[in-house]
Amino acid sequence: MAGTATVLITGVSGFIARHCAVEMLKAGYRVRGTVRSLERSREVRESLARHADVAQLEFAEADLGTDQGWDAAVAGCHGVLHLASPFPARLPRDEQDLIRPAVDGTLRVLRAAARAGVSRFVQTSSMVAVMYGHPRERTRPFTAADWTRVESPDVTSYAKSKTLAERAAREFMTGEQPAMHYSSVNPGLVFGPVLDRDIGASAEIVQAFLKGKYPGAPRLSFAVVDVRDVARMHRLALETASPSGGRYLAVADCVWMIDVARALRESLGQAARKAPTRVLPDWAVRLVSVFDPVARQAVPDLGKQFQVDNEPTRQALGLTFIPAGEAAAAMGRSLVDLGLA
Repeated sequence: MAGTATVLITGVSGFIARHCAVEMLKAGYRVRGTVRSLERSREVRESLARHADVAQLEFAEADLGTDQGWDAAVAGCHGVLHLASPFPARLPRDEQDLIRPAVDGTLRVLRAAARAGVSRFVQTSSMVAVMYGHPRERTRPFTAADWTRVESPDVTSYAKSKTLAERAAREFMTGEQPAMHYSSVNPGLVFGPVLDRDIGASAEIVQAFLKGKYPGAPRLSFAVVDVRDVARMHRLALETASPSGGRYLAVADCVWMIDVARALRESLGQAARKAPTRVLPDWAVRLVSVFDPVARQAVPDLGKQFQVDNEPTRQALGLTFIPAGEAAAAMGRSLVDLGLA
């Protein structure tokens, strides 16, 4: 279909979404990206033009919070990559302020796509919809069959929003049964090169390490993936001959935060001299969490090592993932090159 097909990318100004746009443009697709205001389109176009030919790039104005603009956005599209989702700098006091827009926005885009006769729909979910709220003593790897237990008191409103949005999409597909192929891509913590100075939350972690913000690395384990692989997975999920309903876990490796710091030091040398060399004791993180809401979110997972079985994803999409250390180093290198570290 590439060369004749138009693919809508919702929230195209985001970190992962920009990489998806580059991937799809290079593969020969026409790309239409949604922005909440067309005032952002020039900046996004200029950013993408440094990495791909943007002759086949256009924009549509649409917001997850309203029906306005979505029918026009999906009109004539072969596929939709739904990446737009609320991602707050700080968690809201009322969790519904985050959950409701994520769920309602996903259903809004799905319904518009179904009405327009879109053939393929790929939802960007997350590993936070898979791995959280389970017993701490669990040791077996997480799989695509696992779901975050939103009733657990330790599950954040962000994790709930991603879990419930994906569940809502799958329930819509089962109940409405539109003639549309659906799948989800569930990334872990996303590293890899940033394309411009508008960086996201994962880049802020690497940036903080490079700037020496932390005296040590907390004892936290993460499922890590390179953004270039996430973008490639979106294209492959759009093109796959596998049955509808695929759930593709975007995870290269599960690593400790200190491993991220070591990868930065080994790859960037002097530029990463401020990256931590030791692990912070758990008590220190708990002490900081009294004053720091970000640290507070990390406390339940201190010392817990996650494992993920993504072999079905590798086989279904024919993937060989970029190693986590290489992904972290690529992000660090791009931050240095852009003068952000």
